[in-house]
Order: sequence, then C-alpha cells, then structure tokens
Amino acid sequence: MIGEKVLVERPDLQKLLDALRQKGYTTVGPTVRDHAIIYDQITSVEELPIGWTDEQDGGTYRLKRRTDQALFGYVVGPHSWKKFLHPPVLSLWKAKKNGKNFEIVSNNGEPPQYAFIGVRSCELHAILIQDRVFINGKFVDPHYQARRERAFIVAVNCVQAGGTCFCVSMKTGPKATVGFDLALTEILDGQRHYFVVEVGTEKGAEILQQVPTKKAQPRDLQIAAERVQQAAQQMGRQMDTTDIKNLLYRNLEHPRWDEVATRCLNCTNCTMVCPTCFCTTVEDVTDLTGSEAERVRKWDSCFTMDFSYVHGGSVRASPKSRYRQWMTHKLASWIDQFGTSGCVGCGRCITWCPVAIDITEEVRAIRESEHSKEKGE
Repeated sequence: MIGEKVLVERPDLQKLLDALRQKGYTTVGPTVRDHAIIYDQITSVEELPIGWTDEQDGGTYRLKRRTDQALFGYVVGPHSWKKFLHPPVLSLWKAKKNGKNFEIVSNNGEPPQYAFIGVRSCELHAILIQDRVFINGKFVDPHYQARRERAFIVAVNCVQAGGTCFCVSMKTGPKATVGFDLALTEILDGQRHYFVVEVGTEKGAEILQQVPTKKAQPRDLQIAAERVQQAAQQMGRQMDTTDIKNLLYRNLEHPRWDEVATRCLNCTNCTMVCPTCFCTTVEDVTDLTGSEAERVRKWDSCFTMDFSYVHGGSVRASPKSRYRQWMTHKLASWIDQFGTSGCVGCGRCITWCPVAIDITEEVRAIRESEHSKEKGE
C-alpha cells in the first residue's frame, strides 16, 4: 500500500537487490572507486560503501572511515543519476552507404532498465527538474523519456549532512517526499541495524513483497524522523532565496561578477557534476572511407567559449559573462523557463570547484551589498 512503512533488517536488504534483478532491472548504486563514492552497476550489498563517509568543503572531497558499518553513511559524490538518464555521450543515429544513397540507421534499441539504489532527496528533485526540461514541455527528448519511464528508484533519506549541503534552503531535502518507489531510512541503534522503508508506488509495493519485512513500530518511526531532522540541522551551507530571481536580475552589472571572474578557471567542473545542467552539443563524424557517418550528442557546458559561438564570435567571451550566465540561469531565468529553480542544494558545484567558488557565498555577497546601499553605508 502506498504510504505504508515497514522494517527491513540489514541482512535482508540483499533480497531487495535480488528481487529487482529478477524483475529485469540493472541495479545501480553507490560504491567506492578511485578514492570517491561513485554510482555504478552493483549486484551485492557488499559493494556499497560500507563504513565510509565523505568530508566535503569548498574544493575539498575526502573519504573517511566511520566508526560503524553504515551502508549509506555518506552524502553525495562526483556522480549524479543524470549520467544514466541523460548519458554524457549518446549516438543519435548512424548512416551507411547503400549504393549511391545513404541508409539511416536510427538508434531505437531497447533502453536500459535501471534500478537506482540510494537516491537522495536533492537528487530526486534534480530528476524531477530534468523531467520538466526533457519530457514535460513542448518538446520531448525520446531518449531521456524511454530511460526515465523504465527506471525504479530506491531513495535514501539523509541522516547526516555534508559540509557543502544546503538542501534545506532549497526545500529539496533531507527527507524524500516525492519521486520514489521505495524510500529507506537507515538506522543503527545499539546492536540493531535496520531500515524503515516507505512505499511510494504500487511498483514499489510489488517489489517489497519479495523482501522479508516487519511492521514498523512507533518507536522506529520516531527514531527515523529524529535522524532526518538531525540532518536538517547540520547543513554546511545556507542560501537566502527570498526574491532571488529579481535580486540577480537587478544586479547583472554587479562588481561581484568581476571579482569571481578573477578566480574562475572555466574548467566546467560545476556544470559536469551538477545534477540538473543539461547543455549538450552535437557532433557529426564519418569514417575514413566516407561510407559511414554518425551523429553523436555529448555533454557541453556554458563555460566553454564554443558553446555560445555564433557567426562572428562568442556571445559570452569573458569568464565574467560565463559565470554570470550559469549562476543567473540556475537561480533566476530557470524559474522563468521551467517554473522552478535549477539548483537543488546538493553542494557539488562548491565541493568540486578547484578554487572553491561558492554559489551560496556569491548570492550572499550580492544581497549584502544591496542591504548596505539601502542603509547608505
């Protein structure tokens, strides 16, 4: 039943993965690789980042051992689920020479059927934002739509926050409230290690029937709520979003843009790790014989010179203009386009910026300068 909450003991969590795989899903979840927690195909609970956590700050990411055996005791890493729903490289079609003509070979193969394990609330909101961009507007991306419709989502409520998290400011977490089939809250209480599981869809209820469960007691629900509330009070960053759209529109020529441009490397890290950025480019390639051609879509970034190039030159030739474009789009014009902010407060852009540019600090600086002007300072 949707909304029902039950308990799953730690040893039985493997049965959830097994049930999903038996249904034909490719299970994808967090795992430790190259000193980071990334998302990749997994088949066993033992592949999860057991006993690991992450320490994050501006330009800093480090893994650290926990004092317990938590499976989801970290926050978020460099990957987002976007890489599976909106792949970094996607072949759109191929053409092969057939006599004097070319035959178009469409890329209409069956899309993968993913089960995402360990999706955080901020990431759920990011997926919903990309839904608005790719499938809920006038134009539909069939590749995204096919992958999205086949996805099964197992969310995990955060019981701790990271150093760059600010989901509370963006009203996107830390508790998963929408967009999941099942939502887990991990609880380690003395010698007990278990999960409070909330059913989000009929599809989720069907899968959960294959997993041993117990009735959730009031005490279990209270502990789960307290742990999530604890995470909400631990946010490493905050952002005042009051009238933020007009704040940025009023300050398009603010000197802060020049200041941040002296630090920005235009490396594109912030857009690559962002779970909502969707800029792409299209490349046409041929083989050496000229008998085959292919059109490929690849992730791109508004921080590159070529992205805004039109006949005669780049529209945004300076680092100042490119950072301003990214931040004002994310926090202001995105609202005009899609009816929502483009930021979910995951903090990745702060963590993975080599020079620790902090979007929350940039907003704060602009807002405080306005307040100073109003006071005549």
